[in-house]
Amino acid sequence: MIQAADVGVGIVGKEGRQASLAADFSIQQFCHLTKLLVWHGRNSYKRSAKLAQFVIHRGLIIAVCQTMYSIALHFEPEGLYKDWLLVGYATVYTAAPVLSLVLDKDVDENVANLYPELYKELTSGRSLSYRTFFVWVLVSVYQGGVIQGLSQLLTEVDSKRMVAVSFTVLVLNELLMVAIEITTWHWVMVVSILGTFLVFAGSFPFLGRYFDLEFVLTLGFLWRVAAIGAISLVPPYAGKLIRRTMNPPSYRKVQGI
Repeated sequence: MIQAADVGVGIVGKEGRQASLAADFSIQQFCHLTKLLVWHGRNSYKRSAKLAQFVIHRGLIIAVCQTMYSIALHFEPEGLYKDWLLVGYATVYTAAPVLSLVLDKDVDENVANLYPELYKELTSGRSLSYRTFFVWVLVSVYQGGVIQGLSQLLTEVDSKRMVAVSFTVLVLNELLMVAIEITTWHWVMVVSILGTFLVFAGSFPFLGRYFDLEFVLTLGFLWRVAAIGAISLVPPYAGKLIRRTMNPPSYRKVQGI
């Protein structure tokens, strides 16, 4: 029965350890089952759902930028971000903040134990469903289109200036999106976001092969990055605030927020 279940939980008893050894999770006492389900189980599901959605967003948004760039070049086979920019975006510029989301939590353990209804609502699958998938796809397509489209309009299409503006907004957008989605801040999240930003800013002098470094030091670069970043971030954030106001999640109801 334990092996046939989706997730088998075994309890170490006087009759032996056969059940616990055959299970996915083993506990010492039956009373520990509550903590396993309503605390660790709930956090695991919520965190996995949020991490999966950001992995989709991080990969799709850069694909949309490449698509916009290819359309502007009449579908010539030329990459938008080359060599280190692609590697850096997937690793040092975005990986740590996204992975730090596994430390997020929406309620404390005492609240989770006090309101087991919070665990029961997970059976509806609202945190990770077709609806949430398509919402994140739409957000990614919108943000990628805005970032690359406006970068091309405000600079020359095939130039280092455009790449500098587009890539900078792309990285900052991902960092701010992670910050917006965090419910309870952890010091690791703060360090990962601020540290990643400082690493990205500190790597500018070494990106002269891809960026126009003289343009990066001008006011024109700053206002373009700020304007494009605001246009890409404000609508999704406003939609999130409206949704939470009209239909607040259960954890905000029990906390009285």
